Amino acid sequence: MSQFGSQFHGKSVRKLNGSGKLKLKNRDKRRHEMGGYFVATKLGKEDHTKPVRGRGGTVRSKLMYAAMANIRLKDGFKKAKIKSILESKDNRNFARLSIITKGSVIDTELGKAVVTNRPGKDGCINARLA
Repeated sequence: MSQFGSQFHGKSVRKLNGSGKLKLKNRDKRRHEMGGYFVATKLGKEDHTKPVRGRGGTVRSKLMYAAMANIRLKDGFKKAKIKSILESKDNRNFARLSIITKGSVIDTELGKAVVTNRPGKDGCINARLA
């Protein structure tokens, strides 16, 4: 189903039942069960989003490149420039490749911060100081 530009997230057909027998597929994939591909949000010179049509005609924005982050402080939010990605809990190579995901530790003008949202789905980067 690659014609829709999405990916199926479902149970594997190859897994065994409790009896040791292979599971049989009782129906095909449906379009409403499709998920999206992973968006590798990279560090860039300026923010760049890509609009994507969602189910029901809603338009969501995926963040392709990020330069700024919304940092949560005690008295509100402040926008800060991202200097570098220090580490990532998802994959240790993401920090080397400058890919930002939820839980990544980034270095900003205000100090170290931890990303609290999913930038590939939200269209922005929200973080809190570490």
